[in-house]
Amino acid sequence: MSQKTIPSMVTKEYRTLSRIAGPLLFIDRTEGIAFNEIVEITGPDGQVRLAQVLEIDRDRGVVQVFTGTSGLDLVHTRARFTGDVARLDVSLSMLGRVLNGFGTPIDGGSPIIPEFSLDINGLPINPAYRDKPNEFIQTGVSAIDGLNTLARGQKLPIFSGAGLPANKLAAQIAAHSHVGGSGDSQQPFAVVFAAIGITHREASFFLDQFRAGGAMDRTVMFINQADDPAIERLFAPRAALTAAEYLAFTHDRHVLVILTDLTNYCEALREVAAAREEVPGRRGYPGYMYSDLASIYERAGRLRGKKGSLTQLIILNMPDDDITHPIPDLTGYITEGQIVLSRDMHRKGIFPPIDVLPSLSRLMNAAIGPMKTRADHRAVADQLYTFYAEARDLRRLVAIIGEAALSPEDQATLSFAERFEHEFIGQGTVNRSIEETMALAWDLLSGMPAQRLKRIPQAFIDQYRREQPAGKPGPR
Repeated sequence: MSQKTIPSMVTKEYRTLSRIAGPLLFIDRTEGIAFNEIVEITGPDGQVRLAQVLEIDRDRGVVQVFTGTSGLDLVHTRARFTGDVARLDVSLSMLGRVLNGFGTPIDGGSPIIPEFSLDINGLPINPAYRDKPNEFIQTGVSAIDGLNTLARGQKLPIFSGAGLPANKLAAQIAAHSHVGGSGDSQQPFAVVFAAIGITHREASFFLDQFRAGGAMDRTVMFINQADDPAIERLFAPRAALTAAEYLAFTHDRHVLVILTDLTNYCEALREVAAAREEVPGRRGYPGYMYSDLASIYERAGRLRGKKGSLTQLIILNMPDDDITHPIPDLTGYITEGQIVLSRDMHRKGIFPPIDVLPSLSRLMNAAIGPMKTRADHRAVADQLYTFYAEARDLRRLVAIIGEAALSPEDQATLSFAERFEHEFIGQGTVNRSIEETMALAWDLLSGMPAQRLKRIPQAFIDQYRREQPAGKPGPR
């Protein structure tokens, strides 16, 4: 994050600190300061730290110090208001680099020579200039590409839980995803990856995965570790999105932004709110968390007249696997669907453990079909959902009456679900194209009687369904 001063602004310095609370400084008798303005804090030892204005109340300002307030006092500490906001230096040389949450290189390379220095808070997108997301992004994951398709410009969260392999899934998607299903994969594509509040081990895992997968040259990584200042967690997603907006709307790239883990961001938001002695909302989180999350999520999208796009995959851990917790609950209101990871499937050794029934992509219909994926995509997805939902109901029935009491048709449905979970959803780390995903779906459906494929038009059944060869077992 660069620090620059607007020439027309006059910097002001104060020694009127009245209170220090956690990472916050309360400064009295201020005037002419601005929300989000960057402040230089000089402590008794002469060391300069950066801070940002969080709140203005008449002649009092509240600023948060990025690296903490340890060693500061009320008498000798000086605060200089620079007249500018937090900015990120951006250029195409960011690709392949590893930065911290403030946007400073931490990979040992040279400083980034900026093409622009951009406000990390971005600018609201005028709804009149938003373009509808309607093009396919291939992630290489069948449960997403086939059943919960991601569109360019969409924001789609992944709801995970403690111990579930959400980070492994994120790294796999980042390494293998690209735009388009057929004939479109050579368009400029980039990944901006922001890891928020992760451990050193997780940071090493992500770096190794990106380098091993050969995706590092098209990726910008923002790494905020658990022992970094909590304030940095509030900057990391905004810095990442600023870099993504630059790549998407200045250099016409299709950018996939992966944010993990937004739960750590919300915890930092609650920590700062508590230091400000704000009245807490649900479960202690600030009442403005909805609008704060919206200021992050709504930066995804497409703009009319621009070739690039900004797509978000947001990973968050649900505390106690509670999907009604404020973080996933508010996220679900803002975003366009959700991918839900299942602990039961994880226990079965299925990866990725995506529970497709509560998962949803509200923009799927706009991103699939002829010239995007395939004409039979929607019908096949509906049929897979139908059989799998029936099987889940039958499993509850089997727990009461036993499988022997089921009809042959119901037993075939249960067998289908077993194959569906272990072969279609459970693909391991294999990267599948959309054609491979659809071929596998038809292989599963070919094991069911043609008269049961009621969700699929007859023309598609005639074209794609194959009779099981003699001696080949059925769905199980």
